[in-house]
Amino acid sequence: MSAVFTRRMSVLLIASSAALSVGCALGPKYQRPDVNAPGQFRGPAAAGASKESLGDEQWWRVFKDETLQELIRAALDESPAVEIAAARVAQAQAQAGITRADQFPSIGASGSVGRLKSAGTSVFPGYEANSAQLGLSAIWQLDFWGRYRKATEAARAQMTATEWGRRAVVATLVASVASAYFQLRELDLELEVSRRTLEARRESLELNRTLEKGGAISLMDVHQAEILVEQAATRIPDLETRIAQQENLLSTLLGRNPEEIERGQRITEQALPPEIPAGLPSGLLERRPDLQQAEWQLVAANARIGVAKAAWFPQVSLTGSGGYQAFGIESLFDSKVYNTGLNLTQSIFEFGKIRSGVRLSEAQMVELAASYRQAVQQAFREVSDALIASSKSREYRERQLALQQAASRAADLSNVRYRGGVTTYLEVLQSQTNLFDAEIGLAQSELNERLALVQLYAALGGGWQQ
Repeated sequence: MSAVFTRRMSVLLIASSAALSVGCALGPKYQRPDVNAPGQFRGPAAAGASKESLGDEQWWRVFKDETLQELIRAALDESPAVEIAAARVAQAQAQAGITRADQFPSIGASGSVGRLKSAGTSVFPGYEANSAQLGLSAIWQLDFWGRYRKATEAARAQMTATEWGRRAVVATLVASVASAYFQLRELDLELEVSRRTLEARRESLELNRTLEKGGAISLMDVHQAEILVEQAATRIPDLETRIAQQENLLSTLLGRNPEEIERGQRITEQALPPEIPAGLPSGLLERRPDLQQAEWQLVAANARIGVAKAAWFPQVSLTGSGGYQAFGIESLFDSKVYNTGLNLTQSIFEFGKIRSGVRLSEAQMVELAASYRQAVQQAFREVSDALIASSKSREYRERQLALQQAASRAADLSNVRYRGGVTTYLEVLQSQTNLFDAEIGLAQSELNERLALVQLYAALGGGWQQ
């Protein structure tokens, strides 16, 4: 290629770079929507208003059961939900790369060789001709109005939002596995209580039958003892069904086919922190992955307004080509050709298309801003609900423990009274029923306290930290 072509291309590149440096990017500058954040979360005073938060802890420091930790790790490695989220991040990264490439010149090469032959006529003589061409071409859409810069900004913001979306999936999966595991261990405890109760009641039934044969008690006492046995026995198949179904649920969360789930600590042995710091509400906006995802989607929508507004203005492109062209391959490099140009394209009549595009992007921005504020308010509510649930579930478990202990003492006393002939077996039946219900209620209160911990940890934005 000639030095003239090179010099002209250099001049155009310098001129275009200078023009780009003074070009403006249209569209509003992003500002986070105003949110009415409280000074501290509504909840027990023990939660405090310190900067420390349970949501900053890694999940394996919150859930200390080693078996549960292994299940969570397996879910993070094998669950299709995490794989899908990771694939979405990869797609967003690729899309950002495609969009960013629009800011740079597009360069291509071409070459051709041909032969034309004419047989001739009575008027025109025949001829043969060879042709050859080799060259490079380039086109650069100059970004005077920031259209491509804003599009890249939107793509990168969407990529970041997708990454936070992946973290939200991870946090949700951690909370789901922990909740399902605690529910499984609580059902195991209920089954243990039911089987132990059934065995004790069967022994009592055999004793009553012996006493009835000896004439010490009536047949009614035997029938009432049978009622107690059947009450405990009918609960066992239901619990076994629910345990199997809970194992199936956990297997699905792990990305596996239904299978038996390994057990670790009993539900009553699962560690609970003495106090749960909630942190500052302002920190929640930065920690919760769903709020971060919503805000980065808002950033992307704000940038797309600039893309839409840039359509009002002309598109300027710099073009250039150069190479060799000749009639015959042997003389290809003897003939040099080049071409440079500056193209200007401006829409004149679009019948409101551009205006509607701007309005659409602005309306989408308004919608996402409102959705973000709504999501923030919902997050504050979830934290407050979880703080209250965590505190009150602990109080409820303490009261349920006292109830179980009182019911146990009453059942022992009623047995002593019955064997001493002071009361009927109806009192024993009632006290045994009360004790069984109290023990089941205590097991469920242990579960509720652990579920409240999971709920609070997730509401505070914990679970995605690695």
